[in-house]
Amino acid sequence: MNKACPIILRKIRDELEILAFEHPLAGNQLVKGSIEKDELLADACIRELAEESGLAARPHSFLGVWNANFDNQEWGFYVMEYDGVLPDSWVFHTADDGGHIFKFFWQPLNQHLDGNWHLLFGGAVDFIRQALIANKFIVR
Repeated sequence: MNKACPIILRKIRDELEILAFEHPLAGNQLVKGSIEKDELLADACIRELAEESGLAARPHSFLGVWNANFDNQEWGFYVMEYDGVLPDSWVFHTADDGGHIFKFFWQPLNQHLDGNWHLLFGGAVDFIRQALIANKFIVR
């Protein structure tokens, strides 16, 4: 496993949503990044979430590992627990890669991803949907 993908979920009117963002150069995505040498997946998820969104959250449930069939990437997923209420959307200025402005939003998991999504993340969202069902994951 070489990629960490922290997941934040919320439930609005019985609809499960996942935190996502619009990358200014590469379409809609989930928070994801490389796991550093000797770094645990849970720690990488904490770090990547903070770097890409500014959020401080803690690992709640390991969701599984997905082979992306791209560039030897294996993604590890953790559902993260955030204390507080997040807005419907916000922007965050990242410090990495010369700095980007990420526009965060909530993607309903029961809706088809539109053409703004980076293709690689479509497979990741499908994996997440299946893993949540298989693990009987409940968001309150």
